[in-house]
Amino acid sequence: MHDPKQIRQDPQTFLEALRTRDRTLTLAPFLEQDALRRKLLAETEEMKALRNAASKRIGKMKQSGDGSGDAIAALMDEMRALGDQIAAADADIARLDSSLDSFLMNLPNLPHPSVPTGVDEGGNEEVRRWGCPRQFAWTPKPHWDIGVSLGLLDFEAAAKVSGARFTFYRSLGARLERAVINFFLDTHIADGYEEVYPPYMVTRAAMTGTGQLPKFEDGSYKVGPDTFLIPTAEVPVTNLYRETIIDGAQLPIRHCAYSTCFRSEAGSAGRDTRGLIRQHQFNKVEMVKIAKPHQSYDELESMTAQAEKVLRLLDLPHRVVTLCTGDIGFSAAKTYDVEVWLPSYDRYVEISSCSNCEAFQARRAGIRYRDNPKEKPQFAHTLNGSGVAVGRTVAAILENFQNEDGSVSVPEALRDYMGTDVIGR
Repeated sequence: MHDPKQIRQDPQTFLEALRTRDRTLTLAPFLEQDALRRKLLAETEEMKALRNAASKRIGKMKQSGDGSGDAIAALMDEMRALGDQIAAADADIARLDSSLDSFLMNLPNLPHPSVPTGVDEGGNEEVRRWGCPRQFAWTPKPHWDIGVSLGLLDFEAAAKVSGARFTFYRSLGARLERAVINFFLDTHIADGYEEVYPPYMVTRAAMTGTGQLPKFEDGSYKVGPDTFLIPTAEVPVTNLYRETIIDGAQLPIRHCAYSTCFRSEAGSAGRDTRGLIRQHQFNKVEMVKIAKPHQSYDELESMTAQAEKVLRLLDLPHRVVTLCTGDIGFSAAKTYDVEVWLPSYDRYVEISSCSNCEAFQARRAGIRYRDNPKEKPQFAHTLNGSGVAVGRTVAAILENFQNEDGSVSVPEALRDYMGTDVIGR
């Protein structure tokens, strides 16, 4: 959410930055309604001041006997009429407040000046690569075929039980999923992240605080009028600090959290329908940070490096790209995507997205800090990133570590977790 003062002070500069994300966005409704609201506020304050002065005058007239009863009655009738005007003006202001809040809630974050300008993913810029995609002496199989042939994944049974885009992990498939989760958590904790295990259901206020609502309500799973299944652990973990003033000495705060995530994937029909890449239910280890403004971009770099670290330890080739203005998420000011190499796609596929939301979420959720009790609280910066998506990691392991005999070698970093160095032999 944006500070209305920022828009009001320099609407043209604000709009130019906003339109690098979406050329159709306009500030005209906001500016018109904001001007009308401020005009009504000024008029209402004048009327309230007049009413207060008249009330005192009536009291004095009654106390001193100065003035006839008719004069007092006439003045009281005049104030009742003025009260009706004030009530009507207050109602108009409340309607304008609601309209302005709705407008601001649906306005995306401004991109950081370093974000490349572009209309879609074609405008993203590669930052770096690590590792070389494996050259196979045979035609490699996709992970969905490998998983089924080794008895690790059962898409057919899941479809009967839950519908499309679900899977059962079985036997060593379930163990591999668990191993990846524990490996990620252990690595992040060793590097200074505090683990949090969050609830899987959150309130409407929590979803609004991190920017999922109101814009993306259609893509969320509702379990009640004001309760939602989490699309990512970012939502509950960021909202740990909702309506909180944090001691500045505690910042930056760094959390990691495993959770199951739930997404309806509205609007993604026909995309990645096979395998583990785009499921309605999936596991993820999330990183969340709360930082001071001057810290947040250093924290974004270290968060991205942390996501890369686990992929390097797993010996999975990957690259980092900066998302352009037309591809960054609603709440983000800057995002790095980490993409892992998938042989079945013959390209890099997103496995982590690390974003600095600056004060956008903090303003919506009321997350503030101050360095000493006498200072005015300031909005913190919030960051989030996948550390990383577990199902996609399993897919990448099955594909990149497959052997010609149909077995899959276990990455060295996972062998203690798995209790074996090969699956299917």
